[in-house]
Amino acid sequence: MEIINVVPHGYCQGVIRAIQTAVSTAKENPGKKITMLGMIVHNSYVVEQCRALGIGFVENPKKTRAELLDEIDEGIVIFTAHGISDEVRKKAEAKGLEIVDASCKDVIRTHSLVREHVKKGDVLYIGKKNHPESEGTVSLSERIHLITEEKDLDELDGLENVLITCQTTLSLNDTKKIIDACIRKYPDAEVSPEICSATRMRQEAVMKLKDTDCLIVVGDPRSNNSNQLQRIAYDAGIREAYLIGSVLELTEDMIRNKNRIAVTSGSSTPNSLTSQVTDFLKQYAESGQFILPKEAEVRLL
Repeated sequence: MEIINVVPHGYCQGVIRAIQTAVSTAKENPGKKITMLGMIVHNSYVVEQCRALGIGFVENPKKTRAELLDEIDEGIVIFTAHGISDEVRKKAEAKGLEIVDASCKDVIRTHSLVREHVKKGDVLYIGKKNHPESEGTVSLSERIHLITEEKDLDELDGLENVLITCQTTLSLNDTKKIIDACIRKYPDAEVSPEICSATRMRQEAVMKLKDTDCLIVVGDPRSNNSNQLQRIAYDAGIREAYLIGSVLELTEDMIRNKNRIAVTSGSSTPNSLTSQVTDFLKQYAESGQFILPKEAEVRLL
């Protein structure tokens, strides 16, 4: 059995910055109430690390960031890496909260792009419904229209001076198909794909895999970029692809009788989790014994 360590993998710069921001905020404000508005990044292990520093979280996938903010009445609020709308920022200021912004710079750049464009036209924003990044961007203006699939275009008419852009963590293949559909309806539209370099490089690395029986993606099920890596694997002709949160979710059926297994991870996955998976697979390849570590051993990151 050959184990392929797909490069790049692990934290992107936006996630590193968000975690560093959370850690420094906790260290510089001992005893002060600190609350994260949503998950800092979509990885439960990272969230638990922040909880250990005394950072609280308000999270509910059925609520908007503005609604979640109603649950924070004092102290410091940290905005997550996914970015935030002007409405939520103003609401936090009105509540007298101290704001710490951990937004990814790529998301901030997209916000600047669409803010400038809505002064003169409409924006077709390709993104995932109810994802915090899409929510934060679309909420910036009534002239920004969320496109989750091609048929959403049927509901739009009379748009002017159109800009087509997108969420930073989408599938390259799927996004291209929707962009093409947008251009067919608005042939004079300006196109500015905003899929970040970290997402792009990870997906391209998976696309280049050859003669691979199985891909293991280490990432949280709520992580959009991790889910896209699993989908890209099938587009690349890999017969089996699995998304697991940690080595504990591996099963012998996933890897038995495989000649070539590749391992990658989402950009919000700690490298330690990915290393534990590759180390386990190498041990299994050498010994043939499938003995998972104890949960406590995995959580000591």
